[in-house]
Amino acid sequence: MLIESYDQQGLLFIPSVKGATRLAGISAYRGDLVLKQGALREGSATDRRPPELLLHQTAILADSDKLIFVSGLFYQLKDVSAFVEKYREVLTPATVTLFFVENIASPIQSVIEGVTFKFLPYKDGFVWNETLDLLYIEKADLKGQSAEDKVVTVYQAAKGFTIKTPAIAFEEALQKTIVVKKEAAVGPV
Repeated sequence: MLIESYDQQGLLFIPSVKGATRLAGISAYRGDLVLKQGALREGSATDRRPPELLLHQTAILADSDKLIFVSGLFYQLKDVSAFVEKYREVLTPATVTLFFVENIASPIQSVIEGVTFKFLPYKDGFVWNETLDLLYIEKADLKGQSAEDKVVTVYQAAKGFTIKTPAIAFEEALQKTIVVKKEAAVGPV
């Protein structure tokens, strides 16, 4: 299975869900996905430094050789290029994507190498909860399901999700990014 292969390669980071779903041959994963691995530590052939770039808070469905569904959080829209470069061979036109992006102000749709990417603005919160709200999935809809099967439910709802704006070239989408201003937070005094 593809997810197990990624786990063996060290591409899954801080997993919270990883296993088989009720659908035969389909696995689910929730956690972070490595886009750029950290360098090997001096004198080691296997021990790596922390990842340099991640797709955060992902939810993934995969079979043995392709990604069926991918969602998560990019801090910068430009990082989508690293995702496509690393995982292009397992993406197909049927792959359903739904990404939150911190540095965009409005929804964007773009076709990259035959795959339709749906990008939504992100302010704060957990991507999983934001995705459930976006797709109108109630807690009752998930009741009694395994953590892996909840990803299947999200995927089935995401298949019907549309962005009303027409698809634009990714290069044009990169021109629509904004500067994100973070407020300095201070703890109790």
